[in-house]
Amino acid sequence: MSARLDAQFAFLLEADKLRRIDRQNLIIDCSRRENSAEHSWHLALYALVLAPFASPDVDIFRAVRMLLLHDLVEIDAGDHPITDNVDWDAVAQAEQAAANRLFGLLPADQGAEFLDLWQEFEAADSPDAKFAKQVDHCQPIFQTLCGAKPLDWHVDVVRQNLNGGRAAALEQDFPEAYHHALALLDEGTGFDCSRLTARLLFLNEADKLKLITRASMLGDGSRHENSAEHSWHIMLYAWVLAEHSAAPLDLDRVLQMLLLHDLVEIDAGDAPIHGVIDPAALEALAAKEEAAADRLFGLLPAGQGMPMRAIWDEFEAAETADAVFAKSIDRVQPVMLNLLNGGGSWVDYDVNLPQLDARVGKKVNLGAPDVWRSVRDRIEPWFRETGRL
Repeated sequence: MSARLDAQFAFLLEADKLRRIDRQNLIIDCSRRENSAEHSWHLALYALVLAPFASPDVDIFRAVRMLLLHDLVEIDAGDHPITDNVDWDAVAQAEQAAANRLFGLLPADQGAEFLDLWQEFEAADSPDAKFAKQVDHCQPIFQTLCGAKPLDWHVDVVRQNLNGGRAAALEQDFPEAYHHALALLDEGTGFDCSRLTARLLFLNEADKLKLITRASMLGDGSRHENSAEHSWHIMLYAWVLAEHSAAPLDLDRVLQMLLLHDLVEIDAGDAPIHGVIDPAALEALAAKEEAAADRLFGLLPAGQGMPMRAIWDEFEAAETADAVFAKSIDRVQPVMLNLLNGGGSWVDYDVNLPQLDARVGKKVNLGAPDVWRSVRDRIEPWFRETGRL
């Protein structure tokens, strides 16, 4: 068990490096470039929300998993915007080598599963992969065209992409997306895109999660993580560590919970687990999060918004096996980041090991006791060395 968890954590900690890969496109407020980790989270959300546009033979959550993995190879190979003049065969070889290395960090059975799924996405032959690719083509287009102050040359890239680039296929594969993009470029054809626009408002609003800063820092300590990339990382954690759950799981439901769980922070902000919060403040925060859930999920058509709100409520209540495990994993990832970056929020909030056991260990033990035993063995030396026992 220990060797297997060691391999799983080695992969998850290496995956943290995807946050350092900046993409060409800007986040929707145009304040900075998007990184590949938060992009992957946003694509997973796009896939979930745009599920009504998928063909009946698409397994949405296989597509979601592809999108969680698809850009990990950029840790080694880098990001290559479609405007770059590069040797694409050489890029493909570099990405395949990266996939072999990264997924090779996992136990052999998981590594083979992840590699196969990544290769399926790259080949884009299966219904799931085709839908995932459509989502990957859509998000940068709408993030640019709906941006607060998009760069003129970014808009030109979108126009060229739609007119002869890889996104031109959307005209046949996803006509609502293609024609709405043209309308945003003032080249509208009168095509009815209302089913898409009814959902795009939510997806654009969700982009603001990339602006919510958390107490935890990245593994290299270079900056604090944001809640969008955190959500991506814990979805990956849940997927990799699901076999260690204390009870049988519906992993797709767990992934959906973690995909959605922090959206309310757009309105309510992040509350650090080690911060000093009195009961009255906690009650006020809970009310603020409820109002945020009402507003955000209310942006979607009721047939989608209400089930997503129910998933969020289930996560918050933490009574089902899926929610208990999801809550456990949400606690594990910041611990591993703090260990990697030299203490992080433990230093900032002067946390000792008994406090961590009470605030984190108790909840992780409910959903994944084997995981907590492994994590605690890893962190105890740090607390001992720093006199925080």
